[in-house]
Amino acid sequence: MSRVYLDHNATSPLRPEARDAVLVALGVDGNASAVHRNGRGARAIIETAREQLARLTGAEAKTITFTSGGSEAAATLLSPGFRGRNAGREPIRTLIVSAIEHSCVLAGGRFADGAIHICPVDATGQIDLGALEALLEGTPAPHLVSVMAANNETGVIQPLAGVAAICRARGASLVIDAVQALGKIDLDIGRLGADAIFVSGHKIGGPQGVGAIIRASETVTFEPLIRGGGQEMRQRAGTENLVGIAGFGAAARVVLGTLAAEAARLSTLRDWMEAEIVTISPESRVVGLQANRLANTSLMVYPGLDGETALIALDLANVSVSTGSACSSGKVQPSHVLAAMGLDPAEAKSALRISLGWSTTQDDVARFVAAFAAHAKTIAARTIRAA
Repeated sequence: MSRVYLDHNATSPLRPEARDAVLVALGVDGNASAVHRNGRGARAIIETAREQLARLTGAEAKTITFTSGGSEAAATLLSPGFRGRNAGREPIRTLIVSAIEHSCVLAGGRFADGAIHICPVDATGQIDLGALEALLEGTPAPHLVSVMAANNETGVIQPLAGVAAICRARGASLVIDAVQALGKIDLDIGRLGADAIFVSGHKIGGPQGVGAIIRASETVTFEPLIRGGGQEMRQRAGTENLVGIAGFGAAARVVLGTLAAEAARLSTLRDWMEAEIVTISPESRVVGLQANRLANTSLMVYPGLDGETALIALDLANVSVSTGSACSSGKVQPSHVLAAMGLDPAEAKSALRISLGWSTTQDDVARFVAAFAAHAKTIAARTIRAA
């Protein structure tokens, strides 16, 4: 039986259009920095991809810097040398991040530990705007604030307009982690109010190992993390990942044309699935249900169920889901995201994340529901025998 893949937030399968672009790029012999015809052919592929990503994010192509992924982009941007559109010449002294950020942001980039401050979130998983204002008032300026557009575990979308307004009022620079939100919600950088965002190709059906930094304008600057050659307009040294960039651009082109329709399709599938699961397991609940969520993401907790055990049982039933962030798999401690939202360790340990995507069908979701029902029935039978 074919597998059901419902872990798109970890990585979304390579789209056919991206695969085709990768195969074309594999046939190009030149280095994009070379001036001969072979080099110009490689350069054309990269610049086409840059334009495709620019159209998806409302940016100017010249403000896009390709990286190896989201983690490198975060480490590059989160630096005392970052300069937002309205920043002065003084180095940034304080980095403020929310408690639910991805580990690559919580690590604080190139800031010293004492310069990093954590802003709490409420029970729905949204950043506490009052606490953000208090942190901006009570810590040394200049400030850099970094928040995610949408959480990778819960799918909860952050109040970005409110965050941006507070940052503007306080003169703080703003970086948005848009890795999980790209291709799922409108991420026009001009409307976001951020100085820079960063994204990753494999979350939208592009290849793994390629990402990008996108600046609101050329007046936004950062200190390169990887130095050496003059690639990427001297923002990131090293020969570009030609095949990865080609596939990323192709995926961005496809996503741009299907964003609204796909969000509607996936939200219908997700809502049906959640209703079915609650019918099977009435004690279960959706984390972040009262907040605005990505259409493709459902994190549910099931009292009495062990998430890791359920994941293995579903895997044996040819269904792939997760218990949270793929970057945290194998760790014993509960999700820091769920802890920040106030869930107790037992609840957090019962969580399953189901994330849909471009390849998901109604049959896929139905098979997951059936497999979950079978696992829940097994648990119930064991409980009766134990009693």
